[in-house]
Amino acid sequence: MSVAKTRELMIDVARQLFAKIGVEKTTMNDIADAANKGRRTLYTYFKSKNDIYVAVVHKELDELHSSLEAASQVTMTPTKKLMHFIYTHLEAIKEIVIRNGTLRADFFRDIWKVENARKEFDLREEHLICNILEEGIEARVFAMPDAQITAKILLHSIKGLEVPYISGHLRHAGTIAFERISENVEHLIFHGICRADMADAVAIAKGEQKEQ
Repeated sequence: MSVAKTRELMIDVARQLFAKIGVEKTTMNDIADAANKGRRTLYTYFKSKNDIYVAVVHKELDELHSSLEAASQVTMTPTKKLMHFIYTHLEAIKEIVIRNGTLRADFFRDIWKVENARKEFDLREEHLICNILEEGIEARVFAMPDAQITAKILLHSIKGLEVPYISGHLRHAGTIAFERISENVEHLIFHGICRADMADAVAIAKGEQKEQ
């Protein structure tokens, strides 16, 4: 077995053990035994259980990025594409957490540990969002002072929805239908909270202030 395949095997075995009995209860011996490899071989690839945990998270994020990259390239209007991208992100994160069983608890408990592993991924996702925004600007559908900063704000907003979406609070908020929730999310992103006439007044006031 090649070096790459051996490493992938250990990551997959570790993910299954983490999902079944939890990260804390899984030992390096458990992983080595389940992979039919010696401890020395395991430590050749990973210095600690935390290294393997990070590798598992990175593998899941790579699969998530593939889904998001595909979502960013679909043939849709910029507004529909952005909403499609957002829900692709939330659904994919939900599926990752649910698929990994016991890791669901670790996701909620060790969110900052997951965040640390997501730094590089976040930059790649931010780039995808920025591309959609720039596509909308070019099509004269979107208007914003800075697409990159807006992409960063949107990304953090989407990430803020992950836990309530996974737990069901955002997907099943009491008797409120999901379609209604989706409608409000879309309205907030594309229209904000100001009335249309008030938004025009704010824009005019800002223009006057700049002239002064």
